[in-house]
Amino acid sequence: MLDAKSKKTKPQYELLPIKFRSVSFNKFGNCLIDKVSFTIESKGITILLGPNGAGKSILMRLLHGLELPNSGEVLFRGKNANEEIRRKQAMVFQNAVLLRRTVIENLSFVANLQKDRKIEKLKELLEEVGLSEKQHLKARQLSGGEKQRLSLARALVSQPELLLLDEPTASLDPYSVQMIESLLIKLRKQNTKIIFITHDLNQARRLAEDVIFIHKGKLEAFQSSQTFFENPESKFASAFIQGKLIF
Repeated sequence: MLDAKSKKTKPQYELLPIKFRSVSFNKFGNCLIDKVSFTIESKGITILLGPNGAGKSILMRLLHGLELPNSGEVLFRGKNANEEIRRKQAMVFQNAVLLRRTVIENLSFVANLQKDRKIEKLKELLEEVGLSEKQHLKARQLSGGEKQRLSLARALVSQPELLLLDEPTASLDPYSVQMIESLLIKLRKQNTKIIFITHDLNQARRLAEDVIFIHKGKLEAFQSSQTFFENPESKFASAFIQGKLIF
């Protein structure tokens, strides 16, 4: 899927803005996202940063339509999140959730839903994530890093316009981290928009075109990567970069 030949056939999408319009989200009486507004127009990788409990995962779930805001709007390609919009997206969670099937069958299940039964594409994806030799192994027998690489490959079967990643490399072995990062760099060159949650500042520096920083459910900074790390527009972001506790 990611070789030169595939690049010629992969659909090319014009990235339309991803918008949060005064979005708030409450749960059990707690305000988890508080009147957040931003517009993402950049291609490539947007990194979502913030301390634990800042609301990063909730914001990601709102983007994907897994949660609905109590007020405000979340727009992708000019539309509110619905089943049709979600088909243009894929999300990979921190903890891999796999089918009780073989490695290749985890991919073919999604391919069948997409009515695309070209097994060669699936094998190319497995090669990209270093799992070719394990395609007939039960997915749940894989290591943690291998499971996450399979989750990413499965997300890519549908060739999403928007790829959402919620700490996909947390606690993984260095080989898996390097392989996932290399794959993301290839994808951003192929017009796939990526939004990525991480706590690893070095990883953010390596990958990000721009950075969104949230704290206590509020948007504190949205800047280009270079500007964010050199001159963050939020005192909380500055403290976070310096490794200080944020209250």
